[in-house]
Amino acid sequence: MILLMDVGNTNIKIGLANDKKTVKFWRIATDTTRTADEFGMTLLDLLAVNNYKFSDVEGIIISSVVPSINYTLEHMCSYYFKCKPIMVGQNINTCIKIDYANGLGGDRIVNAVAAYENYGGPIIIVDCGTATTFGMVNAEGVFVGGMIAPGIKASMESFARTAAKLPRIELVKPENVVGKDTISNMQSGLIYGFTGLTSYIVNQIKQQPGFAGAKVVATGGMSQLITQIDDKFIDIIDRALSLKGLLILYKLNTKGDIQCEK
Repeated sequence: MILLMDVGNTNIKIGLANDKKTVKFWRIATDTTRTADEFGMTLLDLLAVNNYKFSDVEGIIISSVVPSINYTLEHMCSYYFKCKPIMVGQNINTCIKIDYANGLGGDRIVNAVAAYENYGGPIIIVDCGTATTFGMVNAEGVFVGGMIAPGIKASMESFARTAAKLPRIELVKPENVVGKDTISNMQSGLIYGFTGLTSYIVNQIKQQPGFAGAKVVATGGMSQLITQIDDKFIDIIDRALSLKGLLILYKLNTKGDIQCEK
């Protein structure tokens, strides 16, 4: 089995995969104060409840946007799983070309690889997480750029920190676009506002050369919330996109048996 770990600013997505697909999926909080032993014991419990053990894992691959946690996770892998993980970065062998100036994040690399391999190009990837990122892979399999915007949750937390009278709220679709109290006003502004932001940026990307007919794949924890408001500009929701990309990259960098043929 292959252990897949996608470390985000808020959560760590963990997958356990065989040679073809992810068979188990978990999500734990990204906590930079936890030790390698604490992560190890958490994984021990997750594996055990599904009748797996450390020795069932033959390889590990990690993508991370939290550099301060990387050493802890690498140490955990070496100590408990007895193997050195593959860390996703600019130097990893991918099946797409990356045309990006200063180091593309591991999360965006794995999403781009999975989107192109599974759905072809041109394709637009919208990742609705702590940040809202947009990635573009053209028909030739080249990541040509994108955008980064604040995420819904980050904006909500900013409200609570910087506006004394605005509370933390539940992120659910309000009954009406026009709210009658502070909470529904905030819900409407955040959710409809970010749906509008996402829709507008996707429309602008489709006006770029080679992207007029591009498919749009959405992923991330907030993707389904946005599509409750407007799903016309999203073709595919794939919450497991990053784990699919990690499995492709693991096989490509260990067995060499994956080729992008889109």
